[in-house]
Amino acid sequence: MANAEDSAEKLKSKKIFINHLDSFQGKNIGKFENKDQLYEYLVECDIIIYDITEDPDQIDEAVWAVSELHSDLDKIDKPKMFILISTCMTWARSKPLDPEDLEIPFTEDDYRRRKPHQNFKEHISAEKTVIKLGKTNKAKLVTYVVCSGLTYGAEENIFHYLFKSAWHNAPQLQCFGEGRNIVPTIHIKDLAAVIQNVADGRPKVRYIIAKDDAQNTLEEIVRTVSQNLGSGKIKHITKEEALLSKDIEQADFDMLLVDLRMDSVFVKENMHINWVSEAGIIDNIIPIIKEYKDTRSLQPLRAVILGPPASGKTTVAKQLCDSYKLHHILVKEVIEEELESLKAKTRRADEEDAEEEEDNGAEEAQQLLDQINESKENNNDRIEDQYIIRFLRDRLKAMPCQNQGFILDGYPKTIAQAKDLFANEDDEEEAAEGAAATYDRSIMPEFVIHLDATDEFLKERVMNLPEAVVSGTHNTEKHLLRRLHDYQTVNTDDDTVLNYFDELEFHPEKINVTKDTSEMMKDTVEKIKKIFGSPRNYGPTPEELEEMRRLEEEARVKREAEEKADKERREAEELQERRRRQEEWSQRLNEVKREEYELLEAQSIPLRNYLMKHVMPTLTQGLIDCCKTRPEDPIDYLAEYLFQHNPQID
Repeated sequence: MANAEDSAEKLKSKKIFINHLDSFQGKNIGKFENKDQLYEYLVECDIIIYDITEDPDQIDEAVWAVSELHSDLDKIDKPKMFILISTCMTWARSKPLDPEDLEIPFTEDDYRRRKPHQNFKEHISAEKTVIKLGKTNKAKLVTYVVCSGLTYGAEENIFHYLFKSAWHNAPQLQCFGEGRNIVPTIHIKDLAAVIQNVADGRPKVRYIIAKDDAQNTLEEIVRTVSQNLGSGKIKHITKEEALLSKDIEQADFDMLLVDLRMDSVFVKENMHINWVSEAGIIDNIIPIIKEYKDTRSLQPLRAVILGPPASGKTTVAKQLCDSYKLHHILVKEVIEEELESLKAKTRRADEEDAEEEEDNGAEEAQQLLDQINESKENNNDRIEDQYIIRFLRDRLKAMPCQNQGFILDGYPKTIAQAKDLFANEDDEEEAAEGAAATYDRSIMPEFVIHLDATDEFLKERVMNLPEAVVSGTHNTEKHLLRRLHDYQTVNTDDDTVLNYFDELEFHPEKINVTKDTSEMMKDTVEKIKKIFGSPRNYGPTPEELEEMRRLEEEARVKREAEEKADKERREAEELQERRRRQEEWSQRLNEVKREEYELLEAQSIPLRNYLMKHVMPTLTQGLIDCCKTRPEDPIDYLAEYLFQHNPQID
């Protein structure tokens, strides 16, 4: 232990460069920062690690880097270590060590006999260059090649297509070809440990094979992943079919078809490694699946939505399942599907080629069907809780619900149903000893949502439903009253299924839906989304992303058209308003003029009367005399006339 600690401390004091740190292997092997001035940075580093297994473009850079360091050995003060992480594909076409015994594995001692796959010739060329340049001046530059098996673990790399397909509940996992080829593998963390040992120990061997102890075939790996994460079924496909998949590239296909027995003798005999998966992917599949889910945040989201009838449980649950990609568990649908599945098993048993195992399953299915039918006859055509709970447990325990999660819609309704449904069958002894109530953690909902509503609100909601929606359902007024009565009977203040969850520290979230006037209860859905948090899945598929982009584009075009139409409408309204105001102003102006005229007319009457009485008679007569006389100066004549005939002058 002391030596390991000293070695770790010694390694920490060194400056290390790792290429492609954001790649699968780079980020899982080390956490170091890359610099723009690559060579200057390389010269400053004590250890340079280049991974050429993922990106072929890195082969030239790796060869360039080690060549530059080699050419500048005279200028380098501190010794350098160059580690090349290569692939077992440089051994893919190697001839067997013993043609009569094909199970003899290759070891590091055989590396000079290795023959590469035709698509990995550049990789073996890089390996040879690295080994060669490390022989010139070992005091200044020591080089190593770590030949890695196909890596697995963490978020998964080349096997990711398997894990992803299984997690997404593919009916069958694809196995390329017959699947009998031996695939060399190593956990990514074990590969990191090998590299750390090389960097710390400076071993004398320059070519090191890094792989676990397993000699698994591709079919065994595919079947193991399918059984523990998917449907348990596999399908053999041809190369042409495989290359049509968007998830598989040519290089991945070549590596998955490699048939190679290898043994990392040097690692086992000379390195101290705390193995994560020494026995291989198959023997460690359970922790590997957990690691895969944890690294990619693929945790199931389990919830139950409860509430009185007609409170909107199904409406809300459907939208949440669509948004979070969860499985909507409706009791009625589960019963119908399970009964149909049992009937299908019995029908298959009648076929001539039915196998013995299928016959046994069909016999059990028929017995269960008979029990259910007998139970229905004795219970007014109702299925007993024990069968419903059995169906529900099977559904919740199935891989789809275990992978993505589920939303239970309106069930359980009673504490007894909840205890039976979520009981931990493995803890019967503990419960018998008087321990606290136990539950099955794999199916227990982590979110308990209760939709609250008054009876009056529910009655009004049902009465306002269209006849086409109500017809053939339990949402008629008569059925609603009966269902409300049944619900209130089993959900009193002191005795409600919510108490079961509350006692187990799964505290229900109560949401009052009487205030939700939004379409399809969108407001309630949004409230629950805040409670759930972010989705725990891969997110939208490429097809869904394309559909989202299409809908966004349609929404944008529609929004722009609406904005344009709204702008034109506002401009038209503004123009109409201006015209209306102008017309109104003109009318008011004319009214003002008329009023002024009438005012002037009214004000002129006394003046006219005054003139007609006191001025116009004398003036008129003067004008007449002036016209008769026609004087040379009519104005002076008229003035003299008015002066002489002024009635005010005697």
